[in-house]
Amino acid sequence: MSFNINVMVRFLFLLCFPLLTMAQVEAKAIQELFNQEKFIKAEAYLKQYLKSHPNDIQALELLGDTYGHQKKWDEAIISYQSLIHYDDKNANYHYKYGGVLGMKALSVSKIRALTIIDDVEAAFIKATELDANHIDARWALVEYYMKLPSFLGGGISSALPYANTLENLSKVDGYLAKGFIYETDKEPELAEKYYKLAIIEGGSLVCYDKLTKFYIAQDEPEKAIRNLKAAYKKHQDADLLLQIEAIKKDNL
Repeated sequence: MSFNINVMVRFLFLLCFPLLTMAQVEAKAIQELFNQEKFIKAEAYLKQYLKSHPNDIQALELLGDTYGHQKKWDEAIISYQSLIHYDDKNANYHYKYGGVLGMKALSVSKIRALTIIDDVEAAFIKATELDANHIDARWALVEYYMKLPSFLGGGISSALPYANTLENLSKVDGYLAKGFIYETDKEPELAEKYYKLAIIEGGSLVCYDKLTKFYIAQDEPEKAIRNLKAAYKKHQDADLLLQIEAIKKDNL
């Protein structure tokens, strides 16, 4: 079984931007530690804080986030489970719980992963049921189903409905999700179509980057360079010029 969840990059990115509702002094201190990626210190700070504020749910969520950044999946799972027990109607708690379960599945043997993946799916689905606008949970399910073997329920027929929902919530996300689905399903013409639609609709650096990486994966360096040049014309980001030179060098 080949099990992977690319959306975990998005999941870990989310953990970098906690919503702080703690006392102002503590909130500023924790936010600064997160900004500096000092997650070990943030963990120690939060543990000490929770000794005197054991019912501060936001602090417990942040502690789970610090565990996630440190790849302490078991500790993060316990933290998010506690949050779900406190508030089973919070979509983000279920999303984060599914995320760390997915990361745990990636860190163990394939046989052990099989005992976890159903809970990953259930957590993400619960998040979508609780929040009709939760984009990240739907992205998680798109990538989950496209990486899950068909005999376990994975594949385009499972992923596409969530991509359609994403398109209704955000055309850019929907187009990118469909680009990912068709690229994974080895339908490059459709993948290119939707990545291009994402650029037309949103035009962000992320959209251009998805198409660039697609062209590189398809061994089409000239198209990748043309896309990077178009991105530079729009965004004037010097890193794009460096990418162009790197592709040229790799294809001498």
